[in-house]
Parts: sequence; structure tokens; C-alpha cells
Amino acid sequence: MMKKVNPSIKNILKLVWIVYAIISVFIWLPKVDQMLTNDYSEVKSYVLLDDSWEILINGEAFHDVCLENFRFPAVKKGDRIVMKRRLPQEWAVVEGVLRLSIRHCAVRVYIDEGLIYEYGYDRLAAHKTVGSGFQFINFPHDYKGKMLTIDLYVSEDRVFSRFDSLRLYEWENAYRALMTENRLPWFLGCFLFVFGLVGSIMTMFALVVSRKYLRLLCVSCFAICMGLWTMCYYRVISIYAIPLYFVSLIEHITLYLAPLPLIIYMGDEVRELRQKAFHVIYRGIVCADIGLLAVAVALHAGDIVHMAAVLPYMVVFMILCLAYFFVVIIVNLKVKASNRLYLAGMLIIVVSTVYDLVSYNRERYYGDASMLVVKGASSAGFMVFDFILIQSFYIDLTQKMMQETERNSLIKSAYTDELTKLHNRRYCMEYMNRLQDEKDSCYTVLCFDLNNLKRTNDTYGHAKGDILIRSAAEVLLQTFAEFGIVARMGGDEFISVLNLADQDKVAALLGQLHQNIEQKNLQIRGLDMSIACGCACSRESSGNIEKVYQMADNRMYENKKRMKEEGDNAAVRALKMPSDS
Repeated sequence: MMKKVNPSIKNILKLVWIVYAIISVFIWLPKVDQMLTNDYSEVKSYVLLDDSWEILINGEAFHDVCLENFRFPAVKKGDRIVMKRRLPQEWAVVEGVLRLSIRHCAVRVYIDEGLIYEYGYDRLAAHKTVGSGFQFINFPHDYKGKMLTIDLYVSEDRVFSRFDSLRLYEWENAYRALMTENRLPWFLGCFLFVFGLVGSIMTMFALVVSRKYLRLLCVSCFAICMGLWTMCYYRVISIYAIPLYFVSLIEHITLYLAPLPLIIYMGDEVRELRQKAFHVIYRGIVCADIGLLAVAVALHAGDIVHMAAVLPYMVVFMILCLAYFFVVIIVNLKVKASNRLYLAGMLIIVVSTVYDLVSYNRERYYGDASMLVVKGASSAGFMVFDFILIQSFYIDLTQKMMQETERNSLIKSAYTDELTKLHNRRYCMEYMNRLQDEKDSCYTVLCFDLNNLKRTNDTYGHAKGDILIRSAAEVLLQTFAEFGIVARMGGDEFISVLNLADQDKVAALLGQLHQNIEQKNLQIRGLDMSIACGCACSRESSGNIEKVYQMADNRMYENKKRMKEEGDNAAVRALKMPSDS
């Protein structure tokens, strides 16, 4: 029997998600946007270093280059790119900070012949990844009118085809401008990360109650991965002065990890399908994902192939996974109502992800940044998808709880006597079979027969007889429930199987039963209840419960016969077992 989920836990978790979403959308977002866009005209002011560049690529010279329009030839690992231009004499920027965006390149920056900045060459010498992101380079006070030289050494193949426009900011606005331009990805990344973190903590406690909440943990882990990936991909995490190679490592690891919790989440959907082919493919996907991730990490750790080089293969794998689960959802569409939500969520992910992929590849390989106007499209799609997964989870959970309640009700009715609400004969026999399988178990079987039931039915009607039966059940349950089970075997016959073999204790319980019957007879006028009883202990038959039951039943009938012959009006009469005589 499945463990029942506490509805209050489900409601609490659902309330947490709703409250967090409301707070984030209606409180966080406006405040963050206000903070970042305050004095926006001042923050966005910069000097654009876009024109009049001299570029040298592996000895090939390009003159009077505009960076916005210039497309680099397909760069490869080991290429050297030298960019030069003279800085104007008259600039408004007094204390200049150059914002330089690099992609897997080591860089040296010179003012005239003086080196003012260097990054990545020590890692190149050790054959380690350099990373990509924004570099903020402080200019000396006397930089105006001097020659600016940027010396780049490419560490990976085909990492870019265009160079982001170079901007010179006042030092106090450099980081703030970055956050302002990327405020939507920043919000989405923080939202997803905190959402996933809170969800993980909550579901860790919920898993103690039910394993069903594992799916909710998967959603939370996916949100954490996408939150970290968003902040790293859009470089908003650069404000925390984290090394670029570490930011790039987090970016790729979280992206490669993200499919795994979704694959685990969708496992329940696959298991509901009868076609074995879906199960085989699913197991293959799980193994492939873990294998690809392990290989990528091992190759990166050994500085053989870095994470960035594995990206195309992981993208292909993710597309194949998405296609597979899309088919799974379509096949299950008629079976589960929640699959319509899955389908809508996956369509949102497909559209937003395709947009970001096309934008990324057009900008990276073709120098076209026209589609980069909307930043964070895929992250927004992931956020919506997370909420859809959570809603679908609660729909499925509610349905399963209803099914479990219905199933438990059917099971209970199958093992419960309708009139007395005691266990029925079926339950008792299964219980005794389980007890038979236990080694060294000690027990006592008591068989009961309600006297004068037929006379009561014939004289006063079956309604009175039912009262007599229910009253007998109440006193038996009152007396023996603490020490074992009480069941109605049918008609006027009852049984109790006690988890004890101390006959003095059994005799004391029979005495208590006598008192309980007398009290019941006083409470209900004209009840006149009396019961015949027979006892047998497990020690009498070397633990054979069938024989013990038969002995108790035989003794009960002997007792009942003697009570009739002697006209015994005792409330309860029990024969002593031979071992006690």
C-alpha cells in the first residue's frame, strides 16, 4: 500500500510557490528595475571606440576598420589578433574604464608601449581554459592621445566572428551600465536560482513524507541550473569579480546538467506508456546524458578538450531529448489532462530556445547582432516552463491522491465487516497466514460465539439482533484491541488473535471482558448479552496457527454446549486450556 501524502504539505508547498512568484513579479522586479534605471541617461553615457581600428590577424592587415561592421575570418585555436587605434585628445571621460568583451582569448592591453592589463596567458601556458566574459580595464590618467593596443591570443576554435563594440565609461558607471543593459537576464537568473534553492530545501523535508516529491526536487534543481546559467551566460555575475574561466565553467556545467533533472522528472510519464520501445529509449537517454556529462568533465579536468568545445554535441543531444519527450507527451495526451500543460510548456521552451540559439549563432559566426535585442528569451521560457511543471505536478499529485483514497476505501471495504466495522474473515485469515510465516512468534487465539442470537432475531426482529451483534463487537474491541486484532468471522462468531502467550494475562483479559459485557447489558435495556469463548496458545501446536485456531474453535463449541446444558447465564464463559489445568 502506497504511503499517503499529507494534503497540508502539498498545500503549503503550493502556497510557497505562489507567494514567491507574486513577491518577485510585483515587488522585486519593479524595485530592481527602478534601481538599475535610475539616472539612466547618466549611466548609459560612454565613449564608443568603434571606428579607425588597425587589425592584424596572423600577419594579415586590415585598415580603418569599424568593429560594428567588421567580420573576422573563422578564428581557430592559436590565432593571434592585434588591434590598434589612437585615442583622441579631447574626451569627456576623465577616469576611463574600458569594457572589453572577450571569448576564450588571452589578452594584453597596452597604452603606447606600456602594458596596463594582462589576462589568461598563465592559463594558456598550463593548457587550461581561459573563459569568456567582460574585462574592465582602468586607463591611466594620461591616456588621451596615445596609442591603444589590444593583443589577443585565441584559445578555442571558432569562438567568434565579430568583436563587440568597445566602450569607455566613467569608472563609477562601468558595472552599473552592464547591470542596466542586462537587468532582465539578471532578474530572471536570480529569480530562478532563489526559486530553485527554496524549492530544494522545502522538498528535502517533503521527501521524508513521500517519494512523490522527488519530481518537485527535479524542478527545483532545473531552476537552479538555469538561474546560474543565465547569470553566467549574460555575464551579470561579473560584478562579483569572479574569474572568467570559473564563470565559463559554471555556465557550461549548469547547461549540461540541466537536462538530467528534466529527464528524471519525465520518467513517470514514460513509465505510464505500455510500449517497451519508449522505456528502452528512455534508459538510453539517461545513460547517454550521464555518460556525456562524465566524459565532458573528465576531458575538461585533464585539459584535453574544454567544456566549450563540447557545446555543439550537447546542443544536439538536448534537441533529441526534447523531440523524444515531445512524442511521449503527444502519446499520453489523451490519458492525462496535465500533458496539455506539458505540451504548452515545451512549445514555449522550443520557441524561446530556438530564438536564443539562432541569435547566438548569427552573432558568433556571421557577425549579425540584429536579433540580440531581446535578452533572456530562453531564461524567460524556462521560468514559465518551471511554473508549468509545478502546476502539472500538483495536478498529477491531486489525481494520485484521489486514486489512492479510492483504492484505500475499496481495500478497507474488502477487509471490513459492514455491520460491526471490525476486520472480516478474509482479513483475519491473511493476518494469521502472515503470523504463521513469522518465526518464534507467540500468540493466543480466542474464538467467540454470541449466545441466543437466533432467538433474539426470531423474537424481536433482525434489527434487535443487529444491535446485539454490534454491542458484542464493541465490548470485544474494547477489551482486546490493544493486544491484537478483533474480527467477525460471520454470523454470531468472532475471533481475536493476541500477540501474547501469557495465560495469566489472557485470563485477566477474559475477566475484563466479563465486566465490559455486564456494563453493556446495563446500558442497553433488554440486551442480555452472553458469549461463549475458547482459547488456544501457539505453544500447544509448535506454532501451527491453523491447529491453534481449530483447537480454540473446538473449545468454544464445547463451552457453548456446556452453557446450554447447564443453563449458564454468565456474561462470558471460557474453557481453560489443558496447559493451565
